[in-house]
Amino acid sequence: MHRSGLLVSYIVANVAPILVFAQGLPGKIVPCDGVNCTLCDIATLAQNILNTGIFVAVFLSAALFTWAGIKYVTAGGDAGKVGDAKSIFWNVTLGLVIMLAGWIVVDTLMKTLVRGDFGPWNSVCTVSL
Repeated sequence: MHRSGLLVSYIVANVAPILVFAQGLPGKIVPCDGVNCTLCDIATLAQNILNTGIFVAVFLSAALFTWAGIKYVTAGGDAGKVGDAKSIFWNVTLGLVIMLAGWIVVDTLMKTLVRGDFGPWNSVCTVSL
């Protein structure tokens, strides 16, 4: 492997995860103590669960894309292995599209029902009910 290949491998393996984890997971998924929760805490809980689910799903899809790429590269011309790798690529892509489309539908629905405009729907505390 050339030095440039080693450098790219180093950057991908060591620097890229730092950038991904910069957003990170929420510190606490449940924002209240479980007894004295307000409507705002419930909305924050829903947002934390959505963010955590999307974070985990994107991480797993990246791992599956990597696995499919490895299978594709090491197939050696075997049509069955190439077909398996393409199937993994297709299924992961379809799963990501369905997940993100579902998030967009829920987000748009909540914004319409809770706020009436297109601001952050989980800030229900600021809405006068």
